[in-house]
Formats: sequence, C-alpha cells, structure tokens
Amino acid sequence: MAEVKFPTEVVDLPSQGLLYPKDSPLSSGTIEVKYMTAREEDILTSANLIKKGIVVEKLLESLIVDKSITSDELLIGDKNAVLIAARILAYGKIYELEYDGQKLEVDLTSLKDKKLDESIISDGVNEFEFDLPATKRKLTFKLLTSGDEKEIDKEVKGFEKVGDGIGYDLTTRLKYQIISIDGDTKRASINSFVDNEFLSRDSMAFRAHVNEIMPDVDMTSTYTDADGNEKEFTVPMTVTFLWPSVGI
Repeated sequence: MAEVKFPTEVVDLPSQGLLYPKDSPLSSGTIEVKYMTAREEDILTSANLIKKGIVVEKLLESLIVDKSITSDELLIGDKNAVLIAARILAYGKIYELEYDGQKLEVDLTSLKDKKLDESIISDGVNEFEFDLPATKRKLTFKLLTSGDEKEIDKEVKGFEKVGDGIGYDLTTRLKYQIISIDGDTKRASINSFVDNEFLSRDSMAFRAHVNEIMPDVDMTSTYTDADGNEKEFTVPMTVTFLWPSVGI
C-alpha cells in the first residue's frame, strides 16, 4: 500500500537551533510539521487527554514529521512557534477574540519571533550566567524545555496534594532552571538557596533577565479602545483560543 502523504510546512524556530546538540535535527533551526487533519482534532477534543494535561504534547507528537524529535526536547519558545504555525495552517491567519469588551481580529502572521542573541551563547550550550544585583551571587542557569515544563507541572501537582495552600510553581521552576550557585552544582544546595536565601528583589531581576533573553514568539498585539486610544495586549494562547473549531 502506498504511503499516505500529507502537506507539510517548515517552521523557523525562534532559538535558530543554537541551543540544541549539533547532532539534533533541531540544530538546523527549523522543524517540519504537517497540516492538521480531523485526526488532530480528535486529539484536541479528547476529554481523557485534556484531563491528563497532555493534549498539547500529543498534538505535537502527531504534527512533527521527524519522529526522532520529541516534543520534550523543544525549548518552550520554540514549542510556542510550532503551535502557532499549526494553528495558522489549520484555520488561517486571522484569530478572532473578545478583549476589553470588543471583538478583535489578530493576524497571527504579524507576530514576530524574539530571536536568541547569539552573542550570549557559549559553544551552543544551553547555559548562561547571571549576577544577582542584591547579594552579588553568581547563578548559572538554562532555558527550560517542554520536557522540563512537564516535570515541573507534575511536581507542582504533587505539592497541591499536600494541601497547605501554597502553589510552589515559582520555586519549583527556579529549581529546574538553576544549574549552579557560585559554582556549586549540588541539587541540595540549589534547593536550599531557592527556598531560604533567594531574595525577592534578586528573584525578580533574574526572572526579568530570563524573559529578556529567552527566544520565543512575541505575543504582543495592539487594538484601539472605545476612546480611540491604541493599546497593547497579549494574545492569549490556549487550546480553546487557538483552535476555534474545537469548542472545548
């Protein structure tokens, strides 16, 4: 039986592939994805996958043409670029939504990639340094992948079962992101630092720095309010919003 062929598209990655191992297909800076079909809509509407929180992961697995690539490998910003490209290929570039009491239309092709600054990369390794402004301690950190995000979500859900009312999302994310503190790579040292020594002003500065350098899709768009003023807003990116025919 002849192999069924689907139309595909090559998507540029915001990271330009610069933080992946050289033997990874992702190091090319592009990824090939197929157009969505009714099969992918089955994935998006699966109550079981939605309940488990893995609907986007399963969607990506289905869309990525090169099966040697897993969705877990993708940097978060690269994953966002793939999802937006998939949405455009499936339903077109115009995204209709309500915001601030108005019906808006956003041209998703107008959203620009926030590229990785090549000058801060050392030998293509996903590892960066940051000096904390208040305590002057030196952090080495990485940019999170989709796989990291999945593990963080698992841990946070585990903490929620404890029932102490604390979310732990921020501290768990920081523990996954930080590789060393003043050269100390021991996980126990990093965990203790985040829980007991990471001053709020340093944490805020660190998170702002990560957001500044992280390659991603800039989801900022503009609209005109009722008084005629142009304002910026962040385009929401969820399964419900990005796939209008799903209706979940």
